[in-house]
Amino acid sequence: REENSIPADTGLRLNMVVVFRPLLLPRLFANFSVRCLSTNILQRIDGKRHEAAVGGGEKKIASQHKKGKLTAQERLQLLLDGHSFRQYDTFAVHDCSDFGMDKPANKIPGDGVITGRGKINGRDVFVYCQDFTVFGGSLSHAHARKICKVMDQAMLVGVPVIGLNDSGGARIQEGIESLAGYAEIFQRNVMASGVIPQLSVLMGPCAGGAVYSPAITDFTFMVKDTSHVFVTGPEVVKTVTQEDVTMEELGGARTHTVISGVAHEAFENDVEALYKIREFFDFLPLNNREQPPVRVTDDDRDRIIPSLDDIVPEDSTKPYNMLDIINCIVDDGDFYEIMAAYAKNLVIGFGRMNGRTVGVLANQPLVAAGCLDINASVKGARFVRFCDAFNIPILTFVDVPGFLPGTNQEHGGIIRHGAKLLFAYAESTVPKITVITRKAYGGAYIVMGSKHFRGDMNYAWPTAEVAVMGAKGAVAIVCRGDPDLAAREVEYVKKFSNPFPAAERGYVDDIVLPSTTRMRICDDLDTLATKSQMNPWKKHANIPL
Repeated sequence: REENSIPADTGLRLNMVVVFRPLLLPRLFANFSVRCLSTNILQRIDGKRHEAAVGGGEKKIASQHKKGKLTAQERLQLLLDGHSFRQYDTFAVHDCSDFGMDKPANKIPGDGVITGRGKINGRDVFVYCQDFTVFGGSLSHAHARKICKVMDQAMLVGVPVIGLNDSGGARIQEGIESLAGYAEIFQRNVMASGVIPQLSVLMGPCAGGAVYSPAITDFTFMVKDTSHVFVTGPEVVKTVTQEDVTMEELGGARTHTVISGVAHEAFENDVEALYKIREFFDFLPLNNREQPPVRVTDDDRDRIIPSLDDIVPEDSTKPYNMLDIINCIVDDGDFYEIMAAYAKNLVIGFGRMNGRTVGVLANQPLVAAGCLDINASVKGARFVRFCDAFNIPILTFVDVPGFLPGTNQEHGGIIRHGAKLLFAYAESTVPKITVITRKAYGGAYIVMGSKHFRGDMNYAWPTAEVAVMGAKGAVAIVCRGDPDLAAREVEYVKKFSNPFPAAERGYVDDIVLPSTTRMRICDDLDTLATKSQMNPWKKHANIPL
């Protein structure tokens, strides 16, 4: 009291400060805490942390690098902001005692997965990263519990989860316990779907039951040459079907980004993958109750784009690149296309309009004339549903002559799969703005964000043709037997193959100059920012899966 000139009658208050507010004396409190801990405990803590950091050891780390792969620690350092990572369960170990697993050498802290939370460009994210140097990244029940813990916390606070997968599958020594671990992860994937964004980055093998967690998540990314995904490996395939197939052919990045559509994008290496995930993450809201992030931009919202006025060829059979239109309209030409190598007749991805994230869907006239087929319908439907779940406005550019005809499509279920895209647009309640650049024919016109599916603003360019079908096909049916089909075709074009019939009936809100499209969309998004629309109560809808 003498040193601090504190009156004697304040002794009780001083005692209360010391007891209840130790943060006022942090240095003294910290020194006291350290003195209370034995040197032995501190050394053990440091030792265990070091064991966890080196995982399976220097030889296995070197092997990982030799394959062109980063370690789990290195991957998290690239993915997350510097010094933002807070690791969970560093000292967790498995509890298996069979097959020699109870030996001290097999009790590696962390048990093959690093979990925790961090930040990407200042925004929170929960992560788990499997460590292939520890038992091949195989999943034990303790390993699964660690993943489930961060998923549970992510749901509680409303923050996305990113999983970096590099695992040989279930840990065989644990038997049913490892399978139970997968099931618990799958259940959380399903519960989190539509609540928080879930991203999977496959950076090594992912086989057997493990494949279904990435399949449930919102976006799946792969790394070329090092990631392989399949339910059954080449040896099993050989035994059962007598097919000789390599891992790359069966489940490599090209297979799943071009043929199967399982993965949304493939990257050249780990470094590119992690930097692109950071870029992609910036488009997404943290959860389904938040609006998408807004980025400050110097790109004028009222920017006129004269080049768009003549971008659509006068000859309606001549193709053009829809990406040229999208890149001109979005902020700074920054369009993040996803699934670019799969179902190329439909373009999907994220951009920004006056700083706001928007989901973009567009028919691509360069591929199959922009027709919708099975793969394009599934690709578009999944994307529309993601945008709707996370409050991301949907911007649609339409140039579609119809659904792709043929026995392959009919026998493959184009009716059922096309209905998925229809269903997704019809049930969505986010702001929807549609621009018809040229053809909008038949049922495909209805499906692609038409006014009939509660479209908020629907525009047509002067080059738009909104009709049941193209002039030639329509005249061949309606005027069968007419000696002058060419004249009838000209009449049909004049009457139907233009934007006026739809505009006269209110199915498009306006016929606009292409150069003014960006300005109109930005203005509409301002107005629609407070849109509130609800569907009738139901347990869930029965989308035609």
